[in-house]
Amino acid sequence: MFSKLNRSHRASSVERHMNDFRRGKGWGAQIKRMGRRMTVPRRAIFKVVSNSSKHLSAEDIYMEIHKKYPGIGLTTIYRTLKLLVKTGLLIKHEFGEGCARYEYTAGKIKEHAHLICMSCGKVQDCSDIDIEKFGLDKISKEVSSRYSFNIKRKRLVFHGLCEECVKGGKK
Repeated sequence: MFSKLNRSHRASSVERHMNDFRRGKGWGAQIKRMGRRMTVPRRAIFKVVSNSSKHLSAEDIYMEIHKKYPGIGLTTIYRTLKLLVKTGLLIKHEFGEGCARYEYTAGKIKEHAHLICMSCGKVQDCSDIDIEKFGLDKISKEVSSRYSFNIKRKRLVFHGLCEECVKGGKK
């Protein structure tokens, strides 16, 4: 049920972004201000990523896009993802799997933890838990102070086994 609501919310968010683009606002306008054209491949890639509740790799996006737009190549997808990260609409995650995954943010970054299954590779958001409540902010301030390090972003990642893998007897 939650994922259906999430997808519905994301779909309305995509439509809102498309309408903003038509009015000269939003993500499309950001791309235009960067001196880039709003192309069919960019729209298609944005639509796939923003409609997904998963953290997609470039290859995942390619497989989805290729069904409808077989002429859009992996290079175009990588370039577009880089552009969308630059606009702040996507976050690029490196979870140590050897490939980057992308998360749609709608331009708003809310710090949250991720759960990574070491068996099946599933990535799950913990966006319903306020990680600042448990002291991550205190740790960040201490690290910043002790090492004179200006922290721009924090990421909290837990590696383990998902519920399905535990039930399946994985260790």
